[in-house]
Amino acid sequence: MPAEVAVAIVSWNTRDLLRECLRSFEGLDSAEVWVVDNASSDGSSDMVRDEFPWVRLEALDENLGFGAAVNLVASKSSAPWIAPANADVELRPGALSELLCAGQRFPRAGVLAPRLELPSGEPQHSVYAFPTVPFTALFNVGLHTRWRWLGDRLCLEGFWDPERERDVDWALGAFLLVRRTAWEAAGGFDAQQWMYAEDLDLGWRVARAGFTTRYVPSARVLHHASAATTQAWGDERTARWLRSTYSWMLRRRGVVRTRATAAINVLGAYLRAVLLRSAYFRMWGGLHRRAGFASRAELEGHR
Repeated sequence: MPAEVAVAIVSWNTRDLLRECLRSFEGLDSAEVWVVDNASSDGSSDMVRDEFPWVRLEALDENLGFGAAVNLVASKSSAPWIAPANADVELRPGALSELLCAGQRFPRAGVLAPRLELPSGEPQHSVYAFPTVPFTALFNVGLHTRWRWLGDRLCLEGFWDPERERDVDWALGAFLLVRRTAWEAAGGFDAQQWMYAEDLDLGWRVARAGFTTRYVPSARVLHHASAATTQAWGDERTARWLRSTYSWMLRRRGVVRTRATAAINVLGAYLRAVLLRSAYFRMWGGLHRRAGFASRAELEGHR
């Protein structure tokens, strides 16, 4: 019987985490598991061949990036669901079944997103609103700090309720379940988004195709966040994420909206930096200094 789900695990020099990831998929009859290894140098491909002969391995000679690697699996499989996955995730028992059940309950849900959990057990902030000009203005005005319901509605970190199932604009691509009809309508991942913002872009195009993204907290997935990108870029990860996001916005939203969004973010970051240097905030000592450094980094990134 053909599998319902083609799981596309993208690997780059995370051999030990990949091993645990694959163990979490063992025995799942509903899934065919693929590993696309993006030219790892740590023996990841050999480990998959030796220890997991049931996995369909694509060992590449070059690093295609995340999106193009998932597209490769989607083109070779006919499964009605595609599950892009990082190599640093582990499915909790029943997670895939919960997502499939949600897909049956919500036929217009093109993307199903689980609750991601950090190794500490805390939920990872994994669902977001699209970075539109109105959203950016609301965030920088800071009304969500006064009205917490607004922060939850906008899926802002520290304000969203990770226990509430709902439709969201887009979700982090560490692990997703994508309906093939939605995948094909959106055109899969855009290979131009080589790293970062590919999940944002997919959510945007899925929504434009008439589908929704559904957050399903009853499906839980462990995520060792940023395992590969920390190796690649270290402290430069945030700057690269910002550049990729603005690059996406420029292509999808145009120059005017992109510059307007950046200008609002620069102004907001500048005002927060000024406030943090005021006499009122100075009384917080080290906390003030750390927050001030963060605001300056944010300001430079948006600029």
